[in-house]
Amino acid sequence: MFIAAEEELLPPIVEAMDRVRETGDMVTMFAAEYFVTVDRARREALEDAARHGRELTEVVERGFRLELAAGMRITEHAAGDLIRRAEALVRRYPGAWESLSRAGMTVAHAEFLVDRLDECEPELRDALVGEAVALAEEYPVGPFRRALRKLIDLHRTVTLAQQHEAALVKRRVVVEHGDDGMAWLSAYLPAVEAHAIYGRLTKMAKAIKGHDETTSRVDDVTPPTGARTIDQLRADVLSDLLIEGDATVHPTEARGIRATVAVTVPALTLLTPSDTDADRAAAGLAPAVVEGLGPIPLDRARELCGGADGWMRILTHPETGMVLSVGRSQYRPPPMLRKLIRWRADRCMAPGCGIPASRCEIDHTIAWEYGGHTSLDNLAPLCKGHHTVKHHGGWRVRQVPDSGGALEWRSPAGRTYVVQPERRVPVFRPADAANAPF
Repeated sequence: MFIAAEEELLPPIVEAMDRVRETGDMVTMFAAEYFVTVDRARREALEDAARHGRELTEVVERGFRLELAAGMRITEHAAGDLIRRAEALVRRYPGAWESLSRAGMTVAHAEFLVDRLDECEPELRDALVGEAVALAEEYPVGPFRRALRKLIDLHRTVTLAQQHEAALVKRRVVVEHGDDGMAWLSAYLPAVEAHAIYGRLTKMAKAIKGHDETTSRVDDVTPPTGARTIDQLRADVLSDLLIEGDATVHPTEARGIRATVAVTVPALTLLTPSDTDADRAAAGLAPAVVEGLGPIPLDRARELCGGADGWMRILTHPETGMVLSVGRSQYRPPPMLRKLIRWRADRCMAPGCGIPASRCEIDHTIAWEYGGHTSLDNLAPLCKGHHTVKHHGGWRVRQVPDSGGALEWRSPAGRTYVVQPERRVPVFRPADAANAPF
Protein backbone atom coordinates (compact mmCIF):
# COMPACT_ATOMS: atom_id res chain seq x y z
CA MET A 1 0.00 0.00 0.00
CA PHE A 2 2.84 2.38 0.84
CA ILE A 3 4.56 1.76 -2.51
CA ALA A 4 1.35 2.30 -4.46
CA ALA A 5 0.66 5.53 -2.61
CA GLU A 6 4.18 6.72 -3.33
CA GLU A 7 3.91 5.91 -7.03
CA GLU A 8 0.72 7.96 -7.27
CA LEU A 9 2.72 11.00 -6.15
CA LEU A 10 5.47 10.58 -8.72
CA PRO A 11 3.78 11.58 -12.04
CA PRO A 12 3.30 15.31 -11.26
CA ILE A 13 6.95 15.57 -10.17
CA VAL A 14 8.12 13.65 -13.24
CA GLU A 15 6.04 15.85 -15.55
CA ALA A 16 7.46 19.00 -13.97
CA MET A 17 11.03 17.70 -14.35
CA ASP A 18 10.29 16.72 -17.97
CA ARG A 19 9.16 20.26 -18.70
CA VAL A 20 12.27 21.68 -17.06
CA ARG A 21 14.54 19.40 -19.07
CA GLU A 22 12.70 20.04 -22.34
CA THR A 23 12.96 23.79 -21.78
CA GLY A 24 16.64 23.44 -20.94
CA ASP A 25 17.22 21.43 -24.13
CA MET A 26 15.52 24.16 -26.16
CA VAL A 27 17.75 26.82 -24.54
CA THR A 28 20.80 24.70 -25.40
CA MET A 29 19.76 24.26 -29.04
CA PHE A 30 19.13 28.00 -29.36
CA ALA A 31 22.59 28.57 -27.85
CA ALA A 32 24.10 26.48 -30.66
CA GLU A 33 22.41 28.76 -33.21
CA TYR A 34 23.55 31.77 -31.18
CA PHE A 35 27.20 30.68 -31.58
CA VAL A 36 26.69 30.28 -35.34
CA THR A 37 25.16 33.75 -35.57
CA VAL A 38 28.02 35.34 -33.63
CA ASP A 39 30.64 33.66 -35.82
CA ARG A 40 28.78 34.68 -38.99
CA ALA A 41 28.56 38.30 -37.81
CA ARG A 42 32.30 38.31 -37.10
CA ARG A 43 33.16 36.95 -40.53
CA GLU A 44 30.88 39.50 -42.20
CA ALA A 45 32.58 42.30 -40.28
CA LEU A 46 35.99 41.10 -41.48
CA GLU A 47 34.74 40.75 -45.07
CA ASP A 48 33.21 44.22 -44.98
CA ALA A 49 36.48 45.68 -43.70
CA ALA A 50 38.40 43.93 -46.50
CA ARG A 51 36.04 45.34 -49.15
CA HIS A 52 36.75 48.85 -47.86
CA GLY A 53 40.51 48.33 -47.86
CA ARG A 54 40.89 48.10 -44.09
CA GLU A 55 43.52 45.42 -43.45
CA LEU A 56 44.17 46.17 -39.78
CA THR A 57 42.56 42.90 -38.70
CA GLU A 58 43.25 43.38 -34.96
CA VAL A 59 41.56 46.78 -35.06
CA VAL A 60 38.58 45.36 -36.93
CA GLU A 61 38.36 42.48 -34.44
CA ARG A 62 38.46 44.93 -31.54
CA GLY A 63 35.78 47.09 -33.16
CA PHE A 64 33.50 44.09 -33.62
CA ARG A 65 34.09 42.98 -30.03
CA LEU A 66 33.17 46.43 -28.79
CA GLU A 67 30.00 46.50 -30.89
CA LEU A 68 29.01 43.03 -29.72
CA ALA A 69 29.58 43.99 -26.08
CA ALA A 70 27.52 47.15 -26.45
CA GLY A 71 24.69 45.44 -28.30
CA MET A 72 24.51 42.50 -25.86
CA ARG A 73 25.12 44.70 -22.79
CA ILE A 74 28.06 42.61 -21.64
CA THR A 75 31.71 43.42 -20.97
CA GLU A 76 34.27 43.37 -23.77
CA HIS A 77 36.03 40.53 -21.97
CA ALA A 78 32.84 38.45 -22.04
CA ALA A 79 32.30 39.40 -25.68
CA GLY A 80 35.83 38.26 -26.50
CA ASP A 81 35.19 34.89 -24.85
CA LEU A 82 31.93 34.56 -26.77
CA ILE A 83 33.64 35.30 -30.11
CA ARG A 84 36.47 32.88 -29.39
CA ARG A 85 34.18 30.03 -28.34
CA ALA A 86 31.82 30.60 -31.27
CA GLU A 87 34.70 30.46 -33.76
CA ALA A 88 36.10 27.32 -32.11
CA LEU A 89 32.78 25.43 -32.07
CA VAL A 90 31.82 26.35 -35.62
CA ARG A 91 35.27 26.07 -37.21
CA ARG A 92 37.52 23.75 -35.18
CA TYR A 93 35.17 21.48 -33.25
CA PRO A 94 32.10 20.91 -35.45
CA GLY A 95 31.42 17.63 -33.67
CA ALA A 96 31.00 19.49 -30.40
CA TRP A 97 28.73 22.07 -32.05
CA GLU A 98 26.59 19.28 -33.56
CA SER A 99 26.21 17.69 -30.12
CA LEU A 100 25.25 21.08 -28.67
CA SER A 101 22.71 21.66 -31.46
CA ARG A 102 20.77 18.55 -30.41
CA ALA A 103 21.28 19.15 -26.66
CA GLY A 104 23.69 16.23 -26.38
CA MET A 105 25.78 18.45 -24.10
CA THR A 106 25.10 21.72 -22.28
CA VAL A 107 26.57 25.15 -22.96
CA ALA A 108 28.76 24.75 -19.87
CA HIS A 109 30.14 21.50 -21.32
CA ALA A 110 30.84 23.15 -24.67
CA GLU A 111 32.56 26.19 -23.17
CA PHE A 112 34.83 24.08 -20.97
CA LEU A 113 35.63 21.73 -23.88
CA VAL A 114 36.71 24.69 -26.03
CA ASP A 115 38.73 26.33 -23.26
CA ARG A 116 40.67 23.19 -22.39
CA LEU A 117 41.25 21.86 -25.91
CA ASP A 118 42.38 25.27 -27.16
CA GLU A 119 45.20 25.10 -24.61
CA CYS A 120 46.51 21.91 -26.24
CA GLU A 121 48.84 21.51 -29.17
CA PRO A 122 46.87 21.36 -32.49
CA GLU A 123 47.72 17.71 -33.13
CA LEU A 124 46.71 16.73 -29.59
CA ARG A 125 43.36 18.55 -29.61
CA ASP A 126 42.52 17.06 -33.02
CA ALA A 127 43.18 13.60 -31.63
CA LEU A 128 41.15 14.17 -28.44
CA VAL A 129 38.10 16.13 -29.61
CA GLY A 130 36.04 13.02 -30.46
CA GLU A 131 36.63 11.46 -27.05
CA ALA A 132 36.04 14.83 -25.38
CA VAL A 133 32.62 15.10 -27.02
CA ALA A 134 31.77 11.56 -25.89
CA LEU A 135 32.72 12.44 -22.30
CA ALA A 136 30.60 15.61 -22.45
CA GLU A 137 27.57 13.60 -23.55
CA GLU A 138 28.12 10.99 -20.82
CA TYR A 139 28.92 13.02 -17.68
CA PRO A 140 27.42 15.97 -15.78
CA VAL A 141 29.48 19.17 -15.91
CA GLY A 142 31.58 18.58 -12.76
CA PRO A 143 32.68 15.00 -13.54
CA PHE A 144 33.16 15.98 -17.20
CA ARG A 145 35.62 18.71 -16.26
CA ARG A 146 37.65 16.25 -14.19
CA ALA A 147 37.46 13.56 -16.88
CA LEU A 148 38.59 15.94 -19.65
CA ARG A 149 41.48 17.26 -17.56
CA LYS A 150 42.51 13.68 -16.83
CA LEU A 151 42.23 12.72 -20.52
CA ILE A 152 44.46 15.63 -21.55
CA ASP A 153 46.95 15.00 -18.75
CA LEU A 154 47.23 11.30 -19.59
CA HIS A 155 48.00 12.11 -23.23
CA ARG A 156 50.50 14.71 -22.10
CA THR A 157 52.33 12.32 -19.78
CA VAL A 158 55.32 12.35 -22.09
CA THR A 159 55.98 16.04 -21.38
CA LEU A 160 54.40 16.28 -17.94
CA ALA A 161 57.66 16.80 -16.08
CA GLN A 162 58.84 19.48 -18.52
CA GLN A 163 55.48 21.29 -18.34
CA HIS A 164 55.57 21.24 -14.55
CA GLU A 165 59.09 22.67 -14.49
CA ALA A 166 58.06 25.44 -16.89
CA ALA A 167 54.98 26.29 -14.82
CA LEU A 168 56.92 26.19 -11.54
CA VAL A 169 58.83 29.37 -12.37
CA LYS A 170 55.51 31.26 -12.55
CA ARG A 171 54.61 30.64 -8.90
CA ARG A 172 53.61 33.81 -7.07
CA VAL A 173 51.34 35.38 -4.44
CA VAL A 174 48.90 38.10 -5.49
CA VAL A 175 46.68 40.55 -3.59
CA GLU A 176 43.54 41.73 -5.38
CA HIS A 177 41.61 44.51 -3.65
CA GLY A 178 37.89 44.04 -3.12
CA ASP A 179 35.11 46.11 -1.59
CA ASP A 180 34.38 47.07 2.03
CA GLY A 181 37.98 46.94 3.18
CA MET A 182 38.48 43.34 1.98
CA ALA A 183 40.94 41.79 -0.47
CA TRP A 184 41.70 38.46 -2.15
CA LEU A 185 45.04 36.83 -1.28
CA SER A 186 45.81 34.32 -4.04
CA ALA A 187 48.78 32.01 -4.42
CA TYR A 188 49.79 30.31 -7.67
CA LEU A 189 51.82 27.30 -6.57
CA PRO A 190 52.18 23.57 -7.28
CA ALA A 191 48.79 21.84 -7.09
CA VAL A 192 49.97 19.15 -4.65
CA GLU A 193 51.07 21.76 -2.12
CA ALA A 194 47.94 23.86 -2.73
CA HIS A 195 45.62 20.94 -1.95
CA ALA A 196 47.71 19.99 1.06
CA ILE A 197 47.47 23.56 2.43
CA TYR A 198 43.72 23.71 1.85
CA GLY A 199 43.27 20.29 3.42
CA ARG A 200 45.17 21.31 6.56
CA LEU A 201 43.19 24.55 6.86
CA THR A 202 39.94 22.58 6.54
CA LYS A 203 40.92 20.02 9.18
CA MET A 204 42.00 22.73 11.62
CA ALA A 205 38.81 24.72 10.97
CA LYS A 206 36.65 21.67 11.66
CA ALA A 207 38.60 20.90 14.83
CA ILE A 208 38.09 24.45 16.11
CA LYS A 209 34.39 24.40 15.24
CA GLY A 210 33.98 21.04 16.96
CA HIS A 211 35.81 22.34 20.05
CA ASP A 212 33.59 25.44 20.23
CA GLU A 213 30.40 23.38 19.90
CA THR A 214 31.56 20.84 22.50
CA THR A 215 32.52 23.60 24.94
CA SER A 216 29.09 25.18 24.53
CA ARG A 217 27.34 21.87 25.29
CA VAL A 218 29.55 21.08 28.31
CA ASP A 219 29.06 24.56 29.75
CA ASP A 220 25.36 24.45 28.84
CA VAL A 221 25.81 27.63 26.85
CA THR A 222 23.89 28.36 23.66
CA PRO A 223 26.36 28.90 20.80
CA PRO A 224 26.38 32.54 19.73
CA THR A 225 24.34 33.38 16.65
CA GLY A 226 27.52 34.72 15.08
CA ALA A 227 29.40 31.42 15.38
CA ARG A 228 32.06 31.18 12.68
CA THR A 229 31.46 29.09 9.56
CA ILE A 230 34.04 26.67 8.17
CA ASP A 231 34.91 29.20 5.42
CA GLN A 232 35.45 31.92 8.02
CA LEU A 233 37.53 29.60 10.19
CA ARG A 234 39.75 28.63 7.24
CA ALA A 235 40.47 32.31 6.62
CA ASP A 236 41.15 32.95 10.32
CA VAL A 237 43.48 29.95 10.63
CA LEU A 238 45.38 31.04 7.51
CA SER A 239 45.87 34.51 8.99
CA ASP A 240 47.01 33.10 12.34
CA LEU A 241 49.55 30.77 10.74
CA LEU A 242 50.99 33.34 8.34
CA ILE A 243 51.02 36.36 10.66
CA GLU A 244 51.79 34.77 14.05
CA GLY A 245 53.66 31.78 12.69
CA ASP A 246 52.15 29.24 15.11
CA ALA A 247 48.83 27.80 16.23
CA THR A 248 49.05 28.38 19.99
CA VAL A 249 45.92 30.54 19.87
CA HIS A 250 43.92 27.55 18.70
CA PRO A 251 42.41 24.82 20.93
CA THR A 252 44.45 21.67 21.51
CA GLU A 253 42.31 19.67 19.06
CA ALA A 254 43.46 21.90 16.18
CA ARG A 255 47.18 21.75 16.92
CA GLY A 256 49.51 19.24 15.40
CA ILE A 257 47.30 18.75 12.33
CA ARG A 258 49.42 18.22 9.25
CA ALA A 259 48.61 18.20 5.57
CA THR A 260 47.86 14.84 3.93
CA VAL A 261 47.68 13.95 0.25
CA ALA A 262 46.94 10.51 -1.23
CA VAL A 263 49.45 9.56 -3.92
CA THR A 264 48.62 6.47 -6.01
CA VAL A 265 51.64 4.99 -7.78
CA PRO A 266 51.25 1.76 -9.79
CA ALA A 267 53.94 -0.59 -8.55
CA LEU A 268 55.32 -1.42 -12.00
CA THR A 269 55.59 2.28 -12.83
CA LEU A 270 57.48 2.99 -9.63
CA LEU A 271 59.83 0.04 -10.01
CA THR A 272 60.54 0.16 -13.75
CA PRO A 273 64.00 1.71 -14.30
CA SER A 274 62.91 3.93 -17.22
CA ASP A 275 64.75 7.19 -17.65
CA THR A 276 61.85 9.43 -18.62
CA ASP A 277 58.07 9.72 -18.52
CA ALA A 278 58.20 9.20 -22.29
CA ASP A 279 59.83 5.76 -21.85
CA ARG A 280 57.22 4.75 -19.29
CA ALA A 281 54.36 5.97 -21.49
CA ALA A 282 55.76 4.04 -24.46
CA ALA A 283 55.86 0.93 -22.28
CA GLY A 284 52.17 1.37 -21.44
CA LEU A 285 52.79 2.13 -17.77
CA ALA A 286 50.20 4.23 -15.94
CA PRO A 287 51.34 7.55 -14.44
CA ALA A 288 51.36 8.46 -10.76
CA VAL A 289 48.14 10.19 -9.64
CA VAL A 290 47.37 12.58 -6.77
CA GLU A 291 43.87 12.40 -5.29
CA GLY A 292 41.69 15.12 -6.76
CA LEU A 293 44.42 16.43 -9.08
CA GLY A 294 45.38 13.84 -11.65
CA PRO A 295 48.74 12.70 -13.06
CA ILE A 296 52.05 14.09 -11.74
CA PRO A 297 55.66 13.52 -12.88
CA LEU A 298 57.06 10.25 -11.55
CA ASP A 299 60.08 12.00 -10.03
CA ARG A 300 57.67 14.07 -7.94
CA ALA A 301 55.76 10.91 -6.99
CA ARG A 302 58.98 9.19 -5.89
CA GLU A 303 59.78 12.23 -3.77
CA LEU A 304 56.35 12.11 -2.11
CA CYS A 305 56.43 8.34 -1.60
CA GLY A 306 59.73 8.68 0.24
CA GLY A 307 58.71 11.73 2.20
CA ALA A 308 57.20 12.46 5.59
CA ASP A 309 54.49 10.44 7.33
CA GLY A 310 51.85 12.95 6.22
CA TRP A 311 51.78 11.38 2.73
CA MET A 312 49.57 8.31 2.37
CA ARG A 313 51.51 6.01 0.07
CA ILE A 314 49.49 3.51 -1.99
CA LEU A 315 51.06 0.97 -4.32
CA THR A 316 48.30 -0.44 -6.50
CA HIS A 317 48.41 -4.22 -6.75
CA PRO A 318 45.57 -6.76 -6.86
CA GLU A 319 46.99 -8.76 -3.94
CA THR A 320 46.79 -6.01 -1.33
CA GLY A 321 45.79 -8.12 1.63
CA MET A 322 43.46 -5.33 2.80
CA VAL A 323 40.44 -6.15 4.96
CA LEU A 324 37.37 -5.87 2.73
CA SER A 325 34.67 -6.60 5.32
CA VAL A 326 34.14 -6.95 9.04
CA GLY A 327 30.48 -7.94 8.62
CA ARG A 328 28.42 -6.67 11.53
CA SER A 329 31.10 -7.16 14.15
CA GLN A 330 31.73 -3.41 14.24
CA TYR A 331 30.12 -0.25 12.85
CA ARG A 332 33.22 1.82 12.14
CA PRO A 333 35.36 0.52 9.25
CA PRO A 334 38.98 -0.38 10.11
CA PRO A 335 41.57 2.23 9.05
CA MET A 336 42.80 0.33 5.97
CA LEU A 337 39.23 -0.29 4.78
CA ARG A 338 38.46 3.42 5.13
CA LYS A 339 41.56 4.25 3.10
CA LEU A 340 40.59 1.74 0.40
CA ILE A 341 37.04 3.13 0.16
CA ARG A 342 38.29 6.69 -0.23
CA TRP A 343 41.01 5.66 -2.67
CA ARG A 344 38.52 3.78 -4.84
CA ALA A 345 36.02 6.66 -5.08
CA ASP A 346 38.48 9.60 -5.03
CA ARG A 347 35.51 11.96 -4.51
CA CYS A 348 32.06 12.14 -2.97
CA MET A 349 29.92 9.48 -4.67
CA ALA A 350 26.90 11.74 -5.17
CA PRO A 351 25.95 12.76 -8.74
CA GLY A 352 28.21 15.54 -9.94
CA CYS A 353 29.90 16.23 -6.59
CA GLY A 354 33.59 17.13 -6.64
CA ILE A 355 34.51 17.17 -2.95
CA PRO A 356 37.59 14.95 -2.40
CA ALA A 357 36.94 11.67 -0.62
CA SER A 358 39.44 12.58 2.08
CA ARG A 359 36.99 15.25 3.28
CA CYS A 360 33.93 12.98 3.12
CA GLU A 361 32.14 10.78 5.64
CA ILE A 362 32.01 7.00 5.13
CA ASP A 363 28.36 6.01 4.62
CA HIS A 364 26.74 2.58 4.95
CA THR A 365 24.64 2.36 1.77
CA ILE A 366 22.27 0.00 3.56
CA ALA A 367 22.11 1.65 6.98
CA TRP A 368 23.66 -0.21 9.90
CA GLU A 369 20.40 -0.08 11.84
CA TYR A 370 18.66 -1.87 8.96
CA GLY A 371 21.16 -4.74 8.83
CA GLY A 372 23.82 -3.17 6.61
CA HIS A 373 27.33 -4.64 6.84
CA THR A 374 30.61 -2.83 7.32
CA SER A 375 32.03 -4.08 4.04
CA LEU A 376 33.54 -2.69 0.87
CA ASP A 377 30.38 -3.41 -1.12
CA ASN A 378 28.22 -1.46 1.35
CA LEU A 379 30.39 1.58 2.01
CA ALA A 380 31.01 4.78 0.05
CA PRO A 381 32.29 8.30 0.81
CA LEU A 382 29.66 11.06 0.85
CA CYS A 383 30.19 14.70 1.74
CA LYS A 384 28.19 15.92 4.71
CA GLY A 385 25.58 17.66 2.55
CA HIS A 386 24.92 14.68 0.26
CA HIS A 387 25.05 12.31 3.23
CA THR A 388 22.14 14.30 4.68
CA VAL A 389 20.30 14.30 1.34
CA LYS A 390 20.65 10.51 1.09
CA HIS A 391 19.08 9.92 4.48
CA HIS A 392 16.50 12.70 4.62
CA GLY A 393 15.93 13.94 1.05
CA GLY A 394 13.72 11.18 -0.30
CA TRP A 395 16.46 9.62 -2.48
CA ARG A 396 17.11 5.88 -2.72
CA VAL A 397 20.70 4.75 -3.09
CA ARG A 398 22.08 1.30 -3.80
CA GLN A 399 25.39 -0.25 -4.75
CA VAL A 400 25.33 -1.63 -8.29
CA PRO A 401 26.21 -5.36 -8.07
CA ASP A 402 29.56 -6.42 -9.57
CA SER A 403 30.31 -2.83 -10.62
CA GLY A 404 33.38 -2.31 -8.49
CA GLY A 405 31.80 0.40 -6.37
CA ALA A 406 29.26 2.25 -8.54
CA LEU A 407 26.28 3.86 -6.78
CA GLU A 408 22.82 4.19 -8.28
CA TRP A 409 20.82 7.20 -7.01
CA ARG A 410 17.04 7.29 -7.55
CA SER A 411 15.50 10.72 -7.09
CA PRO A 412 12.09 11.49 -5.56
CA ALA A 413 10.96 12.12 -9.16
CA GLY A 414 11.88 8.56 -10.11
CA ARG A 415 14.97 9.36 -12.17
CA THR A 416 18.14 7.30 -11.76
CA TYR A 417 21.75 8.47 -11.85
CA VAL A 418 24.74 6.10 -11.70
CA VAL A 419 27.98 7.41 -10.22
CA GLN A 420 31.14 5.47 -11.09
CA PRO A 421 34.15 5.38 -8.76
CA GLU A 422 37.44 6.76 -10.00
CA ARG A 423 39.17 3.39 -9.64
CA ARG A 424 38.25 -0.27 -9.53
CA VAL A 425 39.25 -2.76 -6.85
CA PRO A 426 40.03 -6.16 -8.45
CA VAL A 427 37.35 -8.79 -7.79
CA PHE A 428 38.46 -12.43 -7.60
CA ARG A 429 35.95 -15.25 -8.06
CA PRO A 430 36.29 -19.05 -7.79
CA ALA A 431 36.46 -19.27 -11.60
CA ASP A 432 39.49 -17.00 -11.60
CA ALA A 433 41.24 -19.25 -9.09
CA ALA A 434 40.40 -22.36 -11.10
CA ASN A 435 42.05 -20.90 -14.18
CA ALA A 436 45.14 -19.68 -12.34
CA PRO A 437 48.41 -21.20 -13.66
CA PHE A 438 49.41 -22.65 -10.28
